[in-house]
Amino acid sequence: MTDIQLNLIVIRSIDVEKSIKFYRLLGLNFIEHRHGGGLEHYASQLGQLTFEIYPHTAPVEASAMTRLGFQVLDLEATIIQLQQEDITIVQQPTASEWGLTAIVADPDGNKIELTQVE
Repeated sequence: MTDIQLNLIVIRSIDVEKSIKFYRLLGLNFIEHRHGGGLEHYASQLGQLTFEIYPHTAPVEASAMTRLGFQVLDLEATIIQLQQEDITIVQQPTASEWGLTAIVADPDGNKIELTQVE
């Protein structure tokens, strides 16, 4: 067992408001935040983990090397909400050893794994 814990994830978004809306559909709550003279961004506290969305000023391709994952209470309801907002469903819900799992793309094209633990 290690004493190291992941405590921060920062993503950059070309359209911060659209990203905030997407992640709110997953159940995250955000506050506006600024460190000193730094960029205004949005932060969500998930237990001991802080998830932040910063603005990105130049278009870039989403990274295929990183995937975020979130547990949701009701995967089917979440997928329906996302579809109503024209969010790309990369992989429809399927049973896995971790529970019911789907993959969606956030507004910047990052792949997000959603899991409903059974």
